[in-house]
This record gives sequence, structure tokens and C-alpha cells, in this order.
Amino acid sequence: MKTSSILAGLATMSTCFGAPSLKRATWPDTPFSVSGRDIVSASGAKVVYAGVNWPGAADTMLPEGLQYNSIANIVGFVKSLGMNVVRLTYAVEVIDDYYANSPNQTLQNTLNHALGSTNGSKVLQQILKNNPSFTAQTTRLQVFDAVAAELAKQQIWVHLDNHVSKAEWCCSTADGNAWFGDTYFDVSKWQRGLGFMANHAKSWTGLASVALRNELRQGGADAQPYTWNAWIEDVIPAANGIYNNNSSPLIFFSGESFDTDDTYFIQRQTYNSETFTPSSYAFKNKIVYEIHNYQNSATACNQIQPGLYNNAYCAMNLTDTSCPNHGPVVMTEFGFDQTDGSSGSVYAQCIKNTVLNQPNGPGGWMQWTLSGSYYIRSGIQDYEDTWGLLNHNWSGWRNSTVINNFVKPFVQASR
Repeated sequence: MKTSSILAGLATMSTCFGAPSLKRATWPDTPFSVSGRDIVSASGAKVVYAGVNWPGAADTMLPEGLQYNSIANIVGFVKSLGMNVVRLTYAVEVIDDYYANSPNQTLQNTLNHALGSTNGSKVLQQILKNNPSFTAQTTRLQVFDAVAAELAKQQIWVHLDNHVSKAEWCCSTADGNAWFGDTYFDVSKWQRGLGFMANHAKSWTGLASVALRNELRQGGADAQPYTWNAWIEDVIPAANGIYNNNSSPLIFFSGESFDTDDTYFIQRQTYNSETFTPSSYAFKNKIVYEIHNYQNSATACNQIQPGLYNNAYCAMNLTDTSCPNHGPVVMTEFGFDQTDGSSGSVYAQCIKNTVLNQPNGPGGWMQWTLSGSYYIRSGIQDYEDTWGLLNHNWSGWRNSTVINNFVKPFVQASR
């Protein structure tokens, strides 16, 4: 890899100019497609994602926070930042329950199942008070529909992310959701679920993109071999299933090692005669590469940036022949504890500069996370997440300094 001169160039650019001015998409201006290293709207405007993650894949299988605030108010917080996209996560278990006609699909039953009847009933009443259009019999999918509808009302795109198969907190190598064939990672049900959600979300005005799977990683003894050959043999049919059910959204591809390594498909490597060749697929104009980074302990940007370039961002450099499968790269997860104002840290500033200062502009980003708390996480009910932009009761920002000095400027610079 010839990274030294390229990284030097990036460093120079970061001090000379910010993101290029862009022709604005007239919302929603979908479907989006890929042109070279950019995402472009239906009218040909360049699109740069600037958004946040809204988790909905944990034990209750519901978007978080509705016991504390209304969907409209939560979306309003996102809108106030100037963000244009929400990464909305879901579990395949939602679709499995749909096909099984499980009674747990209703708000009442899913909350009782996850929280117990006493706390489940309490949280249900809180949700219904904040969101009076719901009833105890409203289903999980109807809640997701309502979130998507409000995001559309406030002109924010939806990026739909399959986070896990079995609904639970993610991620570890031992959670059964890690790799194809793992304890809970039934490949056929996963592929079915992706196709189902692509079709179901056709009615969502703001649906712009979908992802194949969050943070693929080494699995347990039941999993398939942890090789790129397993990846391509399972992923390509899954992507075709999305495209055949709904050809409109972009399709985000994630790599290995908790989605920190995209080298196989951007470098066009061959494993057991299997090669990822975008031009040969029906969805060739829909392919976006996603990357995650959580190197929070870094003391210098050069501990972060070379790996990000080699493992992902070289795909956006059209002159770099070492990564011939060029395309947009979106950092769909990065984040840090909000309580200490660490937006000025080496890590936070390096992520911001790396995303913004790619040759010819950024691809996009989505910060982890919006959630100030969870219905339940890792067995703890009403779990507080200090990484959340919102406070515990979803009534305001956890740290206004981070919002004003990091998040809002990052959004503005991404325009």
C-alpha cells in the first residue's frame, strides 16, 4: 500500500479546505445510486450522509426511548442538529415472529416478554401516553412504520440496518449473532428477513438505504469457517434478495472484524476462486461500503488514519489502484462517552477530519448513538448509556458542549 504520500496529502487538505459545496437534493430525491466514489440522488445531486444511530434491535425489538418521549419529539432532536439520516436498527427475530404469527409481536406482549409483566405493563402505559396513536395491540412493525413516517415528515432519510438475528445487545464473538451459521445466525432466515424488510419498507417515503449485517466477526463453534469465501457465498444471495424485493435503496456492505476490515471486497482479493466483482451484479450501482471505528484510546491520529485508509477509504480514492473496487465509504458507527466532553479528544477530531477530508469530499457518517437509555440492555432494565447524545429520559442533550462544539459543526461541514 502506498499510504504515506496519500495520507500526507489528506493531512494537507484537512488544513487547506473543508468539504466541497454540494448541489442539494430536494428531499427525498430518491432512489439514490452510486457514481464512482459518490452517492448521488435521483436528480444527480451528491448526497453526504450526516446522521445518528437509533437502536431498535435489543430485547424488546422496538426503537428505544418511546417510554420517555414521543416519536415526533425524538425525531425533532435529530432534525435540530441538521442531520439528514437515521440508522434505524432491527433484529431478524422480528421477521421470524411475523412468519410464525407469534403473539409477542404486540407492544403489550413484547414488553412483558422482555421486561416481565409488572415493568412491561408500566413501560407500555408510558409509551401509550407519549404516543397516543398506539394501542397495546400495535405491532413492532407498526412502530417502525410510525418512526419511518415521522422521519419522512421531518425530511430525514432512513438507513435500515440489520443489527442482529436474535434480539439482544450487540456485539461480541460469543453472542451467537457473530458469523454465518452461528448459534442464532440462521443464514436462510437472515436472507429471508432482509428481503422481507426491503419489501415492507417500500412504503417508507424516506427509505434511502439498507445494510446487509452489522459487525460481522469471528463466531462460535457452530459458525461457518471465518473466511471471505463464506462471506461471498452468503452475502451475494442476500444482496440479490434485497434488490429483487426492492431495487430502490442503496445496499451497504460490511467487512470482517466488527466491520473494521473491508479489504477483501475493496481490494478485489480472491479466496478459493471467489472474487467480489461489483460490475457483475444486478445491484452494481447500489453498492456502498461501511466502516466502524472505536479506537477511543488513541493518542495520535496516525494511530487511526492509516488503518482506516487501507481498510476502507482507499476505495474513495479513484487514483489508488490498490483498491480497484472504488465506491462510497460511510462510517456508520463511531462514538464516545458524552459525559466528559471528549469531543475534543484525539479520537473524535481524527474521525471528523478523516471523514471530511477525503479527496473530493466525504462519503458520510452516523454517530453511535442517539439513545440516552434502553428499555433493557444486557439484562439491566432502564439501562443508561452515557454514549447517547440524549440524556437518560430523552428530554434533552446529555452534553451541550459536545453538541455545539462537535456534532453541529460536523454536520455543517458535511453539507
